[in-house]
Amino acid sequence: MAVVDCGEGPDAVAARLTGRPVSAARARSGGLAEVTLADGRAVVVKHGDGVGAVRAEVAGLRWLAAAGAVPVPEVLGHDERWLVTELVPTGRPSAGAATRFGHALAALHASGAPAFGAAPPDGPRDAWIGRAPMRNEPGTDWPRWYAEHRVLPYLRTAVDRGILRPGEAAVVERVCERLPELSGPPEPPARLHGDLWSGNVLWGADGGVRLIDPAAHGGHRESDLAMLRLFGCPYLDRIVAGYQEAAALSDGWAERIGLHQLFPLLVHAVLFGRSYAEQALTTSRNFADM
Repeated sequence: MAVVDCGEGPDAVAARLTGRPVSAARARSGGLAEVTLADGRAVVVKHGDGVGAVRAEVAGLRWLAAAGAVPVPEVLGHDERWLVTELVPTGRPSAGAATRFGHALAALHASGAPAFGAAPPDGPRDAWIGRAPMRNEPGTDWPRWYAEHRVLPYLRTAVDRGILRPGEAAVVERVCERLPELSGPPEPPARLHGDLWSGNVLWGADGGVRLIDPAAHGGHRESDLAMLRLFGCPYLDRIVAGYQEAAALSDGWAERIGLHQLFPLLVHAVLFGRSYAEQALTTSRNFADM
């Protein structure tokens, strides 16, 4: 369900939500706007894609910030339709920043969550990942929770929309059945960003990394790392090395990357079509009969 903006522009939104006059505004890609306040500060204005989207993002940003590990842009104002955050000046990725980010990401995950699927405090249970709905339903057993509340809902949607055929879906269902034996040693719930592709990693001009656009929830720490690998990230080897220095991953984690990529691949199949569904099928076949 789309959110109606009632014709209010980003400049008016920034003035209303920050209580500051505005001197300039310009559109950016992805439905964002950059607004300069009269005091010279630059802010980003973002319109929510669906009901509860802004509330979920604000709760996620604050939950991630509360860990004191990886910085996020400061929330300067919001309502049910709009979000205003500080603008982070960006720079070039570097090996040193990547290593530090790996350390910080491990600390973020270690800050924990009450359960797998736990929503951030004050965050809605019915949240979003990008423009796809995502339900945060708590669970205690990761393989069962991941199958029931991450993989299978999007698999069913893909079948219902004709993106996948029922016969093709069977191979993904087979992987879900085998998750208890494929998922590795039990892990406690980690505090996840939840949509950690490279576009949500900001390399700051100050040499630090910030995270944006979270789909934050309690999950398995390997899921964030698998998402970074799925779409590529600068200096990923250094990020992983830094992570391992801070908190060693369980044996076999690299072989499990595909399991954790099934969820984002099916989300992308639902949003963008058949090519991602084929990637999900290829990945599933690698695990179905191991």
